[in-house]
Amino acid sequence: MKTMLRLRMSQADAHYGGNLVDGARILALFGDVATELLIRHDGDEGLFRAYDQVDFLAPVYAGDFLEVVGEITHTGGSSRKMTFTCHKVITARGDISPSAADLLDEPVLCVSASGTCIVPKAQQRKGGQA
Repeated sequence: MKTMLRLRMSQADAHYGGNLVDGARILALFGDVATELLIRHDGDEGLFRAYDQVDFLAPVYAGDFLEVVGEITHTGGSSRKMTFTCHKVITARGDISPSAADLLDEPVLCVSASGTCIVPKAQQRKGGQA
């Protein structure tokens, strides 16, 4: 089971100099994707237990458009293992003008991660059927 969010990073998302977006913002997006996956799979938001791995691979800036994808890769009794990716598909070009942007020929992998979420058995309403 897989889901995707596509959104633009705004000036409010910029945390560091040069309009750089902090990695925690991307992890929050992974949490949103995980929540949607759990609702689709179990009918409950569940809880994020832990990340196994997180790799920050390319910078994200205000004005960039991102595709954030999550997938359930393994289902246990109450655990749901997931993988996540964040690709930049459009990049802001503030060096040209305040409103310039480029559609990227190839999406740029900015962040990848894997982790485990938990849906207590008592909260599982869908039995893994989406």
